[in-house]
Amino acid sequence: QLRLTESGGGLVQPGGSLKLSCAFSGRTMSGYHLAWFRQAPGQDYKQATGVTFDDGSIFYADFVKGRFTISRNNVQNTVDFEMNNLKPEDTAVYYCAAVQREVYSLQPSHWRSWGQGTQVTVSS
Repeated sequence: QLRLTESGGGLVQPGGSLKLSCAFSGRTMSGYHLAWFRQAPGQDYKQATGVTFDDGSIFYADFVKGRFTISRNNVQNTVDFEMNNLKPEDTAVYYCAAVQREVYSLQPSHWRSWGQGTQVTVSS
């Protein structure tokens, strides 16, 4: 059974950095698209970034471009999300998600497997 486990969240001051990590287990990660979503209080899930399984194409939402970086390691079965220059509006629960070999989508409903989420709070 596929399992996704996030780590690395916490409290950080504006302008600071955090690195989230997602451990992928139970399946072969190389056959899955991977993404990081976030959900702020009272808001819907939004895809912040994702990486395809086949050619490694990367998507970044406008609200993270130039600040955040995704990287996948198919040997260590991890997908990391490095976040720099954090802003208070980045405060949210961040989720790792995966879907196997289907068309890549930004829609949360398309993603079959989710981690439990990790809280990121940006505040002074």
